[in-house]
Amino acid sequence: MSTAPPALHLQGIFKRFGPTQALDGVDVQVERGSIHGLVGENGAGKSTLIKVLAGIHRADSGTMAVDGHTFTALSPRQIEALGVHFIHQERLLPPSFTVGEALFFGHELRRGPFIRRLAQDRESARLLRDYFDLEFAPGALVSELDSAQRQILQITRALLAKPKILVFDEPSVSLVKREVDQLLAIIRRLRDQGLSILYISHYLQEIESLCDQVTVLRNGRAVAVVDPRSTSTAQIARLMVNREVGEMYPKPQVKPGEVLLELKDLAAGQAYRAINLSVRRGEVVGLTGLVGSGAKELLKSLFGLVQPDRGSMALQGRLLRLKSPRDAVRQGIALVPEERRSHGVAPLLSVLENLTLAGLSHFSRWGLLDRAAEARESERLIAELGIKTAGHDAAVQQLSGGNQQKVALGKWLSRDGVLYLLDEPSVGIDIGAKVEIYRLIGRLAQAGAAVLVLSSDLPELIGITDRILVMHRGELAGEFEARHVDSDRLLACATGASESLLPAGPVSCGSWLTSEGVDMAEQVN
Repeated sequence: MSTAPPALHLQGIFKRFGPTQALDGVDVQVERGSIHGLVGENGAGKSTLIKVLAGIHRADSGTMAVDGHTFTALSPRQIEALGVHFIHQERLLPPSFTVGEALFFGHELRRGPFIRRLAQDRESARLLRDYFDLEFAPGALVSELDSAQRQILQITRALLAKPKILVFDEPSVSLVKREVDQLLAIIRRLRDQGLSILYISHYLQEIESLCDQVTVLRNGRAVAVVDPRSTSTAQIARLMVNREVGEMYPKPQVKPGEVLLELKDLAAGQAYRAINLSVRRGEVVGLTGLVGSGAKELLKSLFGLVQPDRGSMALQGRLLRLKSPRDAVRQGIALVPEERRSHGVAPLLSVLENLTLAGLSHFSRWGLLDRAAEARESERLIAELGIKTAGHDAAVQQLSGGNQQKVALGKWLSRDGVLYLLDEPSVGIDIGAKVEIYRLIGRLAQAGAAVLVLSSDLPELIGITDRILVMHRGELAGEFEARHVDSDRLLACATGASESLLPAGPVSCGSWLTSEGVDMAEQVN
């Protein structure tokens, strides 16, 4: 038996922010050459613990040991010098840099005083091809990359430092399934080569398939260390929230009313064509499809962001002509976008300002804002939605991802919208927050609104919707009753599988098309 000390040992870590005990004696131990998972609800203490480890916050008490060497506090430079490197979820790269410049930033390849830019481009191309099988155009700028490619570039940049310990903080949030699979395969290979890894993720299926051990945080404490090979994701979820999550997808029984939204032969260039669908009052309808299916463009058309060139849209029996999002808002249409931090909320504004932003006309008279009315409404929404915040004056950027998503939804509630468009409403948030978001969607339906949910989480759609529409290459390829379908049938329809490959049931799918892989926008969680 090896007597070597663990690669990383955080012991008795306490951290308080004012009256809030963020960490309450947390212990985490990462063995050498292993992948250790860290899970917990938003607000459980994961981010604070990682910031303590990274030297961003100083613990009130407790120790950190790296390769058996114990410290009470380290600066960011010192922790990296010890071989601990971090892959942060949203660490930004300079948008004006080329891929080669970003990858070698701070460690440039030089000949004398001159930077060897062509050599950097060649080496970066080789590294990205070897690690992720990706090809970037020579001289490609970071600003030209999508979020998944920027995340992959950040991971490759960390690997260049030849770390002993890698800390992954939600690395897969921006990646599609094929890229997630590549990432997990790379992490396993790094472990097999002796690297020690701390892996933080909301996606419990990733944790289950990847990790050797998992520490569960709840309310600032490490409540369990489990072996995911002998512990189900449902058991881990229960440890995280300290309650049964059997009702993972709470859905109230609502009898749909009259048709509220109706599309007839709607088309927009090459994005989508001949779309016919309707959504009733009190109904939750799911929309899904592979990347490039046209589903996202269709949702944007309903908010005035993509202009259709044929067909018609009608809301409450009246034709819709949406030249801009402003027109959509005036008609009672609300959009909660996937990129909530850049498009769904104003991070620097307060919770109060965000919650009342979409309904300012309700709080103003003769051009003057009624601050007291704003405060009352924000406090009502904070209580109703269960938003965890220090107060309505706190900046939204200080909230967890799940609470930011609640704010993104809540800002529309002050307008009493009739149609809600939700784009990946639960991406990047933990199980407890997801359940609360699902309950909110149910309340919207109970209040008589129509809800259209675009999601690539197929169990989510099955659990929270009445019907599911599947798009494939710009066309509506299938329509299913949620209670009579499973993920396999939805995926088969989304990839263009023939009807002969599907179980019997009420579905119509397009003809067989060759596919290079199944790339749903997120892993099934």
